Amino acid sequence: MDSKKIKIAQVITRMDWGGSPDIVRTLCLGLDPKVFDVWLISGPTKNASLKTKQFMNGLGSRLIVLPSLKRNINPILDLWALLQLNIIFRKEKFDIVHTHTAKAGFLGRMAARFAKTSVIVHSPHGHNFYGYFNPFLSGLIVLLERFSAKFTDKIIPFTQLEKNDFLKYKAAQEEKLKVIYQGIELDKPISYIEKKNEIKSALGIEKNTLVVGMIARLEPIKGPQYFIDSARIVSKKIPGVKFILTGEGSMRERLLSKVDSGGLRRDFIFRGWQDDVYGILPAFDLLVLPSLNEAVGMILIEAQAMGIPVVASKVGGIPEVLEDGLTGILVPAKNAQKLAEALICLLEDGARRKSMSEAGKGFVCGKFRVSDMVNSFAGLYSELLTAKTR
Repeated sequence: MDSKKIKIAQVITRMDWGGSPDIVRTLCLGLDPKVFDVWLISGPTKNASLKTKQFMNGLGSRLIVLPSLKRNINPILDLWALLQLNIIFRKEKFDIVHTHTAKAGFLGRMAARFAKTSVIVHSPHGHNFYGYFNPFLSGLIVLLERFSAKFTDKIIPFTQLEKNDFLKYKAAQEEKLKVIYQGIELDKPISYIEKKNEIKSALGIEKNTLVVGMIARLEPIKGPQYFIDSARIVSKKIPGVKFILTGEGSMRERLLSKVDSGGLRRDFIFRGWQDDVYGILPAFDLLVLPSLNEAVGMILIEAQAMGIPVVASKVGGIPEVLEDGLTGILVPAKNAQKLAEALICLLEDGARRKSMSEAGKGFVCGKFRVSDMVNSFAGLYSELLTAKTR
């Protein structure tokens, strides 16, 4: 391999909200521009965070938006996206194509294979083999993943559970799998810690009032209805607690009605989508994530980095991003009663919240540094490309 830059295409269906887009953004920005020429190929994006918008605007001609590359299945558009990706890969002659999420993963890897791209890498960003779709579609995804894995040089799960799922469903051989933990920019949460009272005041909340919050898409898979159900139980036991639900999605109106019918209107604050989660996260004394399924839960890492204890469902990769009983509490999914009991336990025990706060900051700093994630990917890219060009 000569000294020219390594040209990489990162491919994803959309850069909406957080989660996967945040990982793609931090990876693209973190790779050394003297070594890597990074491009982003994405489908249409409607709800990008402020940081993601700024990042995409800065890419210039290295950003390619394909209207046909969408998350939902559409045979005609999918075929068109496959053809367009293949044309782009042939024209730009990328050294590496790195696909993200299931749909972009299949189409992108197929197109890269047809274009004879040297190295093909894929990150699934989730547990698409179960929990999200009906049994038929889940089975189809497994079959497609098995097929795609045959011409994928490396598959990068972000949790050990994701890796185990690939092995359990025989979707890839173990030698093709490598876990790289996602990272966050730790300086940002630290700089916002002291803004707690300021943000509470802006929300109309007294500084000594306890606040429980949730930040997520308002979709069934995130379980926001269980947060509201648990809030009703908590408010009866500990009057005066404030609850904040931050996010947008298809369930918004139903959730508003649920709050009203439960007599929680005075205790609940709906904030809508937040461009920068750090503009509201410091106000929380506890963070809740009652997901039914979850690849990782980036917000859990961000909260712990800020010293906020978390209560979350014991599903997906969540048990790998918090230490149960030390930095937070895991509860069964779809169980508002258990969720409420965990919240009450921590709300009534300030000393335990404080110990969890310190433990959470230490846990995240030791395991989820963005520099570690970027360095791992940079090393992997170079290693794979060197092996192919010997």
